[in-house]
Amino acid sequence: MTPALSVAVYFTMWWIVLFAVLPFGVRNASEAGDTPAPGVDPGAPVNPHLALKALATTFVTGVLFAALYAYVAYMS
Repeated sequence: MTPALSVAVYFTMWWIVLFAVLPFGVRNASEAGDTPAPGVDPGAPVNPHLALKALATTFVTGVLFAALYAYVAYMS
C-alpha cells in the first residue's frame, strides 16, 4: 500500500468511525433535566464531548487501520 493510499484510507476510515461514535453518550436538554435557551433546538446535545470522541475515533481507527494494513501487507 502506497503512502498516499494509506493516508486516503485512514482519512476515510476516520470519518466513518467518527460518525459511528458521535451518538454515544449524547443527551438532549430534556434528558439532562434542563430547559433549552430560547432559540435553541430542544434536540440539540447538551455536552457532546467532541474532543473525547475525536480522540476515541483516532484510537479506534488506528487499530482498524493497523489490522487492514497487516492484512494487505501479508496476504497479498
